[in-house]
Amino acid sequence: MNILKILVISPHPDDETLGCGGTILKYKSLGYKIYWLIITNIDIKNGWDEEIVYNRQEEIKAVEKIYKFDRTFKLDFPTTKLNEIPSKELIESISNVIFKIEPEIIYMPNRSDVHLDHEVAFKAIYNCTKNFRYPFIKKMLMYETLSETEFAPALPENVFIPNVFVDITDYFNKKIEIMKIYVSEIMKSPLPRSLESIESLAKYRGSCIGKRYAEAFMLLKEII
Repeated sequence: MNILKILVISPHPDDETLGCGGTILKYKSLGYKIYWLIITNIDIKNGWDEEIVYNRQEEIKAVEKIYKFDRTFKLDFPTTKLNEIPSKELIESISNVIFKIEPEIIYMPNRSDVHLDHEVAFKAIYNCTKNFRYPFIKKMLMYETLSETEFAPALPENVFIPNVFVDITDYFNKKIEIMKIYVSEIMKSPLPRSLESIESLAKYRGSCIGKRYAEAFMLLKEII
C-alpha cells in the first residue's frame, strides 16, 4: 500500500505548530509519512546571541522528536531577511527538497501574512508546485499563523477564507504542549500568541464544524 507523504513548510520554527500542529499529530497517528521543511534559521554570524541560538536548536530537536517527523530539512536562510535572498536561490533550495520527498500534500504559510518572510516563502513555495514539473503533488493548503495572518491589511485579496477544517479535538492538548517548547514565542494574554488565544482560535474553528477544536486551511488546489 502506498503511504501518503505530507510536507509541512515553516518559514520559521513554530509556524508548523501554530498553523497545523494538531493536523500533523492526527495524520501521523494514521500512519502517514510527514516531513518538515524549515526555511530560515538564526545564527551567531547574523547577530544572534549564542545562548539564544543554542536554545532554538534544542527547541527544534524537541519539537521534531514529539512530532516524529520522518525527516527534517533546514535551509538555514537568515530569518527576517528572506527578501534579500535571490528568488532563484530560494526556489531551487525548496524545489530540491520537494523532489527528494515527492509529497502528495503540501502545507504552506498564508500568502497574505504580514511577516515578509511568510510572503516571500509563499511565492517561492508556490513556484515549486507546477503540475508539469511536480506531478506527484495532489493537494496544496495554506495554514493560518496567529499574529501574522489576522494582521493582513483589511482588503478583499488578503482575507483568509478557510474551506478545509480538521478536527483536532484529540490532539489539541498535545499541540499546546509542543507550543510551550517555543518559550520565547509565547505571548501573555490577550496577545495573539498567548496560549489562551491559540485555544480561542481552535475553539472558534471547531465551532464551525461542530467540534471542540479544529484547525482551518485554505485549499489552493486538489487533483483527484
